[in-house]
Amino acid sequence: MPAIVSPCEKICQVDPPSGLCRGCGRRLDEIAGWSTYTDAERAQIMMDLPRRLEAVQARHRRAAPT
Repeated sequence: MPAIVSPCEKICQVDPPSGLCRGCGRRLDEIAGWSTYTDAERAQIMMDLPRRLEAVQARHRRAAPT
């Protein structure tokens, strides 16, 4: 059986406004259910992670004091 690929970066901090992990970009329910998802479901989430992480990073850049 092939290993389940995980996007976990071991930076487990939730961004409160978005509810996304700042390390991998997944929601808590996605992290909890990761091992039960089909390959197609995991692939769909993986494709969306870069956009999610960019949105979280952009919000933090705007909120950072200058």
